[in-house]
Amino acid sequence: MNKLITALFLLIACAAFTQPLNVKLAKQDGNWQMLVNGEPFYVKGAGGHVHQDKLIEIGGNTIRTWGIDNAKEILDEAQRNGLKVMMGLWVQHERHGFDYDDAVKVKAQLDGFRSAVMDLKNHPALLMWGVGNEVDLFYKNTNVWYAVEDIAKMIKEIDPNHPTCTVTAGFDPIEAALIMERCPSIDIYGINTYGDIGNVKEGVRKAGWKGPYMITEWGPNGHWEVAKTNWNAPIEQSSFEKADSYEERYKKYISGDQEMCIGSFVFLWGQKQETTSTWYGLFSQDGKTAEPIDRLHKLWKGAEPRNRAPQVKSVLVDGKNKSQSVSLIAEEKYEAKIDVSDLDGDKLIYQWQIIPESTDIKAGGDAESAPLPIGGLFTKKKNENAVFYAPAEVGHYRLFIFVYDGNGHYAYENVPFAVTARDPNLGPARPVSFKKMEMKP
Repeated sequence: MNKLITALFLLIACAAFTQPLNVKLAKQDGNWQMLVNGEPFYVKGAGGHVHQDKLIEIGGNTIRTWGIDNAKEILDEAQRNGLKVMMGLWVQHERHGFDYDDAVKVKAQLDGFRSAVMDLKNHPALLMWGVGNEVDLFYKNTNVWYAVEDIAKMIKEIDPNHPTCTVTAGFDPIEAALIMERCPSIDIYGINTYGDIGNVKEGVRKAGWKGPYMITEWGPNGHWEVAKTNWNAPIEQSSFEKADSYEERYKKYISGDQEMCIGSFVFLWGQKQETTSTWYGLFSQDGKTAEPIDRLHKLWKGAEPRNRAPQVKSVLVDGKNKSQSVSLIAEEKYEAKIDVSDLDGDKLIYQWQIIPESTDIKAGGDAESAPLPIGGLFTKKKNENAVFYAPAEVGHYRLFIFVYDGNGHYAYENVPFAVTARDPNLGPARPVSFKKMEMKP
């Protein structure tokens, strides 16, 4: 009898574990809340589905996808890890050639999503649906919002357990008005925002949005929002500078709006080339983490991590910092110095690189190719100091410094610089031949 009772208990527990979540939105004491199976749930999320173990370690609870590729595998892994998923439905973009006046194509898109929703709606890791991402970016045909409404309405008809969200590129009162007018089946307004995050809290209220919203992407200043060099190269924040801005933005503009903001997804939970290899990714290509993740650990768990990433406070190239439009002469020798520290006293490993400025710049997160480092330029790379020859070819470059602590963490900084032509009166150029620059196709 005891065995039978135990088996029955396990069966009931297993059934509960595999039941779809019942997710509702409600106002409690004047504040919007997401309720999961009747319990308040605040999204501490990450945009991306890799490194889920690290997300759990720092106190995260939700991941976000942009489309349904490998959706079941992602949901299954999230379920095993105790995470929830905002499942994205990639609504096609006008800027990629989709025509929202083509009724046949619009219906085909809707029918495809209907099939996906039917297939995934009962998965126990599913938290909500993301109906489109930045469909407003560089668009002219606002009929896309009718298509978003048709998708959201369809979801509500066949899946009443999970709310719907649509996401815009930044906050614009014009888009907010269109969503309110044309998309009554959208429950949550999602906003991707970076340096402009401080305008969201007031903006959604002025626009008349009455429901909850989420910050569906946030992070450092965007490459379109920062100061530029004299030749228009965007100046990237270091991992140290980014960490400070992540902490400030989360406290002031995300958790700081308890009335309407029901959570966020930090971007990007992974690594990608976008302007540079470090601009948005919270991880290195081989999975190391930088200081912004330490700050998320502190924000989400209320305590510092056991071991912290190193900090690069500044880099000087020929005595100038990254904001001073560094200009070097082709094939002349220069020195770079960094100010670096590690709060745990870890032994640090240094990697210096010179990389051509990327010319494959896209918009909206579209895939970019990455330029490769140039070999043979450094004559000395000793910890905080490096000596190098400027590249022989006139153009624009970045000097990168990566500092590793041997405990899975790293810090980074880069300095954009220009190379100008060598004056023949300077005498012969360096005697050593340069390795050919190689670029990814």
